[in-house]
Amino acid sequence: MGKWKPQEPAGKQRINEQIRITPIRVIGADGSQLGIIPTEEAMRLARAADLDLVEVAPKERPPVCRIMDYGKFKYQQKKRQHKGHSHQVKIKEIRVRPKTGNHDIQV
Repeated sequence: MGKWKPQEPAGKQRINEQIRITPIRVIGADGSQLGIIPTEEAMRLARAADLDLVEVAPKERPPVCRIMDYGKFKYQQKKRQHKGHSHQVKIKEIRVRPKTGNHDIQV
């Protein structure tokens, strides 16, 4: 049997000092690729822009991090999740049995 590995909760991103691995692939606040750089340098870039360094793809090698406002990111995620739930179509179910009258089926 394999060893049990604790998994991080889904939807939980590491931010700023929680990112320990180095180097990382960094995407700037404007969406441009800044390349593969050490974590400390990426943190300096994020602080200079007064933003957060957020890990968006932890399973990639090297991990992908983005410089963004974390509060705004969480708000947009929550809003997107809520919007997805509101568009679900609920299917109504009708049970028809041998004794169900014709008039009941027509309604």
